[in-house]
Amino acid sequence: MSTPHSYPVKPSASEASDADLELIGEQNLCLACGTAVSGSELYQHYAICPNCRFHFSLPAQQRLELLADPGSFKEVNRFLPFLDPLSFSERVPYRQRLVQAQHRTGLREAVVTGTCRIGGNPAVLAILDFGFLGGSLSCVVGEKLALAFELALRKKLPIITVVSSGGARIQEGVLSLMQMGKTAAAARRLHPKGIPFISVLASPTTGEAYASFANLADIIIAEPGAIVGLAPFTVVEKVTAKPLPPDAHTAESHLAHGLLDLIVDRTQLRHLLSVLLDLLSSRYRLTLVKKGRLFELVERPRGTAWQAVQLARHQERPTALDYIARISSSFVEIHGDRVCGDDQAIVCGLADISGEAVVVIAEERGRPDERGRNQGRAYPEGFRKAQRAMRLAAKFQLPLITFIDTPGAFPGLESEERGIGNAIANCMALMSNLPCPVLAVLIGEGGSEGALALGVADRILMLENAIYYVVAPERAATILYREPRRAAEIAPSLKLTAHDCRELGVVDLVIPEPEGGAHTDPDEAARLLKKYLLAQLLELQSQSPDKLTKARYQKFRRFGQRGPLIRSAISKQWAQLQYLMGRGVDELIERLPSKPKEETVPEKQTGSSPPGPG
Repeated sequence: MSTPHSYPVKPSASEASDADLELIGEQNLCLACGTAVSGSELYQHYAICPNCRFHFSLPAQQRLELLADPGSFKEVNRFLPFLDPLSFSERVPYRQRLVQAQHRTGLREAVVTGTCRIGGNPAVLAILDFGFLGGSLSCVVGEKLALAFELALRKKLPIITVVSSGGARIQEGVLSLMQMGKTAAAARRLHPKGIPFISVLASPTTGEAYASFANLADIIIAEPGAIVGLAPFTVVEKVTAKPLPPDAHTAESHLAHGLLDLIVDRTQLRHLLSVLLDLLSSRYRLTLVKKGRLFELVERPRGTAWQAVQLARHQERPTALDYIARISSSFVEIHGDRVCGDDQAIVCGLADISGEAVVVIAEERGRPDERGRNQGRAYPEGFRKAQRAMRLAAKFQLPLITFIDTPGAFPGLESEERGIGNAIANCMALMSNLPCPVLAVLIGEGGSEGALALGVADRILMLENAIYYVVAPERAATILYREPRRAAEIAPSLKLTAHDCRELGVVDLVIPEPEGGAHTDPDEAARLLKKYLLAQLLELQSQSPDKLTKARYQKFRRFGQRGPLIRSAISKQWAQLQYLMGRGVDELIERLPSKPKEETVPEKQTGSSPPGPG
């Protein structure tokens, strides 16, 4: 995946004269850097500049060869009849333009649709070709796309669209505009049936295609440097009335603003699609070979509350990404809230854990010198991105695993203005009703609302040295004593340790860590986490979605009720009483006088005794 500004952008017409562009074409030079590309194998195979990796336009047939498994593509609906609904009059008749485009491209229309296999996974594939009248949405193109979505729905196959389009077909007027509604409605029908939809945006992707089906995909991918946006670049520049930033209207800009999931080099696209299809079309579930209790927890001597705080905040303590890398064999990160931004404090994606696909949401605090993570303090866009991931889990019936490690949501003014309260509330509400297994793991610091936003789960697990609190000890000391330095003194009263939370019923399971804390042996910490995580996932997967949601509601409904609290207190007091009684019995036994040792008495002889002297 690329990062913003990492790829050059094709020069616009205002930046290069017609003579310059003609010279570039004649000499087979890169449009971005001017390097000669004709002899490059990378250019011949992928149409990519070997110097700056600028991605040239590709015809539909070449894209088919790059994406589909050899010999697997079968075209459908190739010969839909041509329509000229307006009898459009122009200098060159519309029918003649179509014939010229057909001869030039070898296509019947601007889209090719069919079925294929990608990495062995069956799928429906639809590719728009910008070389055919700008890849515009004619009535035939709209019909072929709608039929492709219906084919995917009927055969329960994932669908991939590769979009390179300039918008509407002017010669078909408002009927061309109506294709937006047609394709958007057709794409939407996949959602309740759990059919995966992946959209790939090539350059350019603008106008009606961009603002309809292309933006409704579960996962949106773009090629590096692609021109992406609703209005043409020149229109945006004119309306803005000032020079635009160098990356404006590009895939990189869209990624930075949370509108894309990934930017992927063309050479890696087929592999990524194959992995995504594996995960979104997962056909495997974990099973239990032997019934019974899987693992016994080992009770360890407990440290102080302040020691737990220090271990939870240790700079070398493994972060969420450290655990994800160790417990999953593959992980595809998705980005953006599809509204305005991508918050790096929250990481979302699809992962493979022991052969089973899961959705992962993690609060990532990063390292002290790492910029962008904000120590795990998420903005509203981070929580909105999390909601996207939750909906993916619900749609594809995949288990959801959250990793909690944050001192709290970001409390700044910009966070308030962008709706932090609304974002947190919607996270909790959505989580509470997900029709799939939900597991939350507190791996470090569980700070207040920011932690609970990802903590409404069927099973709540907590690492041995993690902490969970309503307010940080320093803040509590400031509020109660006006002295932050008394944080260590007040920490025990907050009942924030893993064992405290377990006794209160807030967490279901405490996961042991390596001696000295998870930072002393991250590999062993990850092994233990994975072991307990899989055990809980196995238990949950045997339950129906309806049973899961009802039990999850009841779980949180009971928090703070008098009955459970009394039972917890009685259970704790009874355990203490048993301990004291046992200790008292031991002391009583020690105080009892020991039994005197018996002296050895010689046995009486039965025979006659020898006569004594005298």
